Amino acid sequence: MSLSRRDLLKTGALAGAAIITDNTFAETTQPTKSTQPIRIGVSTYSYWHFDRVKYPIEKVIENAARIGFDGVEILHRQMESEEKKYLNNLKRTAFANGIALFFLSIHQNFVWPDKAKRQEHIDHTKKCIDLAHYLGCPAIRLNSGRWNTIPSFQKMLDSGGQETPLPGYTDDDAFKWCIESINECIPHAEGAGVIMALENHWGLTTKVDGLLRIYKEVNSPWLAINLDTGNFFGDPYSQLEKLAPHATVVQAKTYYGGGVYYTRELDYKRIAKILRDAGFKGYVSLEMEGKEAADVAVPKSLKLLRDAFAV
Repeated sequence: MSLSRRDLLKTGALAGAAIITDNTFAETTQPTKSTQPIRIGVSTYSYWHFDRVKYPIEKVIENAARIGFDGVEILHRQMESEEKKYLNNLKRTAFANGIALFFLSIHQNFVWPDKAKRQEHIDHTKKCIDLAHYLGCPAIRLNSGRWNTIPSFQKMLDSGGQETPLPGYTDDDAFKWCIESINECIPHAEGAGVIMALENHWGLTTKVDGLLRIYKEVNSPWLAINLDTGNFFGDPYSQLEKLAPHATVVQAKTYYGGGVYYTRELDYKRIAKILRDAGFKGYVSLEMEGKEAADVAVPKSLKLLRDAFAV
C-alpha cells in the first residue's frame, strides 16, 4: 500500500525534512556532520597582494604541487591575459602537476544607481563565468559591491565596513540592485555549469544578515556562499556558525609577519569544528595575507590548515 504525500504529512514522516526550496532547507533542519577529508587549495593572491609586478599564476600552480596543496584558486586580476593561449597553458600546467583549478575569484560591484553601470558589472560577471567554464573552474567568487562613499579601502575598513549611502538612496535600494543583478546572471551560470559563490566581502555583505538576505532572496542552486574567515568585525565564531551551513567554499586567511590590511587571531581548530559540524565538504582556500615572504608563510599556513582539518 502506498501513502499519499498528505498521508505522510499527517503521520509526521515528512515534517522533519521541512524542505523549503530546491536549494534551501529550513533553519530547523539539522546538518549531517562531515567526516570526509577536506581538500585544501591556495589562492594565487597568497603570492601577490596587488603589488606592481604580478606573481605568475603558472608558478603558483607549480608551488602548490610541490608544497602539497590539492588545488589553486585563481585571482582574475592576477591573470596576465584572457587569450586562449594563456588559458590553455594554465590548464596544461595544472593538469601536468595534478592540481585542480577549483575557483576563479573576480571583482564586481552591483551597487550603482545607474542601470547602465550595473549592466557593465553584470556583463563582466558573465564574461568571467565563461572564463571559469573554459578553465574548468566549477565556481567563481562573487561580490555584492559597496557604495564607495568612502573612497579609501583602508578607511572603509577602519569604519567597520559600513558606508553611508549616496544622497537620495538607502541600503534597501542597494540590496534590490544586487539581487536583481545576480538574478540576471543566474541563467548564464546555469548554462555554463558554473556556481557563483557570494562572499562576505564588505559592502552589503559586511554583516552576516546582509549576506544571507541576498542569498535567500535570490534562492537559486547556482548561487552559493563563499565564507571568508578573516572578513568579520567582532566575534568571528558566532558569525561563522550562521554562515557555515550555507558555505560551499571557504577562504582561510593567515597573517604571518602581520597583515597587509589588518591582523586577525583565528583559531582554525575551532573553525574546522564549526564547519564540519555544519556538514561542510568543499574546498578550503588559503589566502595568506601577511607580510612575511610567501615562500615561507604559505607552507606554514598549509601545515596549520592540514592540522586543523585533519579527520
